[in-house]
Amino acid sequence: MLRSALLAAARSGAVRGLVERTPLTRPVVRRFISGDDVDAAVATTGELLADGRYVTLDHLGEDTRDAAQATATVEAYLDLLRRLELAGHTGRAEVSVKLSAVGQFLPVDGEKTALENARRICAAAGAVGTTVTLDMEDHTTTDSTLGILRELRVDFPWVGAVLQAYLKRTEQDCRDLAHAGSRVRLCKGAYREPAAVAFQDKAEVDLSYVRCLRVLMEGSGYPMVASHDPRLVAIAGELASRRPKSSYEFQMLYGIRPEEQRRLAAEGHRVRVYVPYGDEWYGYFMRRLAERPANVGFFLRSLITTN
Repeated sequence: MLRSALLAAARSGAVRGLVERTPLTRPVVRRFISGDDVDAAVATTGELLADGRYVTLDHLGEDTRDAAQATATVEAYLDLLRRLELAGHTGRAEVSVKLSAVGQFLPVDGEKTALENARRICAAAGAVGTTVTLDMEDHTTTDSTLGILRELRVDFPWVGAVLQAYLKRTEQDCRDLAHAGSRVRLCKGAYREPAAVAFQDKAEVDLSYVRCLRVLMEGSGYPMVASHDPRLVAIAGELASRRPKSSYEFQMLYGIRPEEQRRLAAEGHRVRVYVPYGDEWYGYFMRRLAERPANVGFFLRSLITTN
């Protein structure tokens, strides 16, 4: 019930206004979001790379329904990529892009606009020697996102995909994408989805995650294991034991289980940290609270202690 309430709040303008106006929220948000601007994003990237980890950066924003705003998001990514190159970070830092932030939901030619905008970001990433991963959003966007992925991979075969284990279709999507050169991030999923398309019980989601992960690990692609669950991380390690450590990676969110990130990196695993930045942080922040009850406890304790 708590998770459902938080995911509903993530879409509520009234709740958003209340949370964003609360002065005590900002210090807590800083645990999960590196900062409001590109300077903070690049600085955080440098710190993580120096600590032996890899990075993927997300310029926060979603549900864009204005062409000018979509263009501004593209320009923000181009600026970020330039800054990463200047800092010498592009060898181990890439970017993650939500297609909804670059025009996917525009009422006229939304998919075409998102493809063109994503192509600009991919071209810029390729020019500075890094890669792009297309974030996945709620289930209504899955076919559109995978279609745009196929188009982009014609010219940029390294573009990464994200699949969500709580969707009932995902095991087959994993089979379709577990081919040579295919980078696939597998996560549980962080949106409120109907029972018709998504597993609702945590145990069912976990079982689906393991089935999907097995498909990816047995394939010839490059699996990206996005989970903070200790049991799933251990299972992933077992499934990957016959693969070179350069042929897969673990991914975790900025601010969550940093000691585990360091432990895995110290064991020689590639660990990539998902680093969001920007002032459009509300939806992302609420989904992080919904994913793990411990995050809610941290939030509440921080409000009490800050006060």
